[in-house]
Amino acid sequence: MLDQLVQLVRENAQETVVANPAVPNEQNDAVIGEASHSIAEGLQSALANGNVNEVMGLFNGSSAPDSANPLVNGIQGNFVKNLMEKFGLNNGAAASLAGSLIPSVLGSLVKKTNDPGDSSFSLDSIIGSLTGGSTGGFNLGGLLGKFGLDKDGDGDVDMQDLTAMITKGAKQQQSSGGLGGLLGGLFGK
Repeated sequence: MLDQLVQLVRENAQETVVANPAVPNEQNDAVIGEASHSIAEGLQSALANGNVNEVMGLFNGSSAPDSANPLVNGIQGNFVKNLMEKFGLNNGAAASLAGSLIPSVLGSLVKKTNDPGDSSFSLDSIIGSLTGGSTGGFNLGGLLGKFGLDKDGDGDVDMQDLTAMITKGAKQQQSSGGLGGLLGGLFGK
């Protein structure tokens, strides 16, 4: 999933990164890597903090992801901070780059995830990558009522059970450095 995310960022980065005079050409790949990392880390952090509804809502495809969405805004904010700290961009250039690139990439990610004719992304693979596979082995796009998923022991399988399972997996993945290590390996960090 991470390789596909990096490729998706590359596809959306031509104007905002590659043709951007504020980003030196020798830093293009690093900025693209940082954007990929910011998106994956932002989604994983939301899951680890129990905000499964926010992440799932992003993928319902009812509207294009934009800065009004708290999840998108948080990812953009972290990306701006990283652009300023790691690449020396001023606040205006960093905010402009992030404000264009992050919603564009997330919009493409949502579109590809919801397109039945495009198998490059699926909600299952995205959540699985962010949680270390801790989705209980069931199809997130399908029914939640699979046997053995009543994690809170209340006799039914509901969003609370799914949230607990995903949150636990995302926290474990964060603490093991799994996502950061994978992304670091991709970009030589």
